[in-house]
Amino acid sequence: MEFEPAMRRLALLLIPLLVLAAPAAAKDSLGVFDDWGAFRDGQVPRCYAISAASPEVRSNRANRPTQAAFASIGTWPKRGVRSQLHVRLSRLVPANAVISLTIGGQRFELIGAGGDAWAKDRKMDAAVVAAMRSAPNLSVTARDVSGRRFTDRYNLAGAATAMDAATVGCAKLT
Repeated sequence: MEFEPAMRRLALLLIPLLVLAAPAAAKDSLGVFDDWGAFRDGQVPRCYAISAASPEVRSNRANRPTQAAFASIGTWPKRGVRSQLHVRLSRLVPANAVISLTIGGQRFELIGAGGDAWAKDRKMDAAVVAAMRSAPNLSVTARDVSGRRFTDRYNLAGAATAMDAATVGCAKLT
């Protein structure tokens, strides 16, 4: 059944995230849609669609990820922030890293350092979200702090539905 591997990947992603989250912070599941999940955190308040990077076979220890990679689209209604991209990279990158996001035939240069990357502005966030709605996958490519190139890949099946669920989930939190 296709649902089980997606749930397993999502569970592997969410367990570490929930452990790192604020103590006793309750997250409401808004649904799991293929490889993407949607959640609401009423304490912040925020809502987000999230997916783990596709697992890949690493040929040697030097190419293994240093942290769990994920991509998310978040909304913080009280801050006036909607559909903001955040990518947790599988490896740490230097402050001057070139971080490329590719969706379908479109390429975006993200900003970030350490283990995180974002769109440069709200206009890019909107373009990324629009591209995600019609493409089958996305990839994020950069060079880590050791200079090794890496790519984190994501399946976008369910992304549009998860993003919509997150948006609707936060409609009552404004």
